[in-house]
Amino acid sequence: MIVNYTEQGWEIITQRAHGLLAAQIAMQWRKKDRPERWTETLIAIADHDDAQIELEADDLLTAQGGPVDFSMKKFEPEHCERLYHFSISKSRYIALLTSIHLCFLHKDEGKTDPEVKAFLNAQKKLQKGWMSELNITQKEIDRAYGLLEWCDAFSLLLAQHYVQPENRTIEVSQGPDNEQYKLMRNPNGSLTIKPWPFEDDSFTLTLESRTLATLQFKNGGQFKKELMGAGVVEKFWKLEK
Repeated sequence: MIVNYTEQGWEIITQRAHGLLAAQIAMQWRKKDRPERWTETLIAIADHDDAQIELEADDLLTAQGGPVDFSMKKFEPEHCERLYHFSISKSRYIALLTSIHLCFLHKDEGKTDPEVKAFLNAQKKLQKGWMSELNITQKEIDRAYGLLEWCDAFSLLLAQHYVQPENRTIEVSQGPDNEQYKLMRNPNGSLTIKPWPFEDDSFTLTLESRTLATLQFKNGGQFKKELMGAGVVEKFWKLEK
């Protein structure tokens, strides 16, 4: 989950909500540059964090009793195995993109942790097999994954309140075309991306969050109960060229 500390308390955004926002962003990508397997690409982007189900997890709190932000977590074999089964049950292409994303997330850990290194090597072997079976070139899958990673990065910038004030820019990520995109706020309060990579000149993105006034929880059960009982706030962003 994504955790933001605000004046009202902990703002909680689930991993699945973040994935849905990433898919909304991808849905706006210019048509001429969309991957050939467009529906599967969208599903992979929406579902890339689907194995993270907060209400089923046990490791939700820090030692101090606060909610654990996703950035605090490291390699979790059970999570990776669950995500693999979720993705391969849909299609090899979705499993391929998901596998590449897992390797991207854990590549640094793989340099020092033998368990992670073995996992990454096994994933790369699976990726080669899937690419051969699907008759997909490295260039094609690099572009498709580039879009997934870009939408993921953009979604996180919005969810983590990283949009800069006073017309200052923040880099999103290199897109599938190796272009460096920058996010900034327009004078009218809307957001824009430069260069503009989307089909339409304007659109709206939404994301659901919950805010918990309790700052320290006794246990995971208390956290889950308060999370389920919290009101849902729908956040909106207007993007304009």
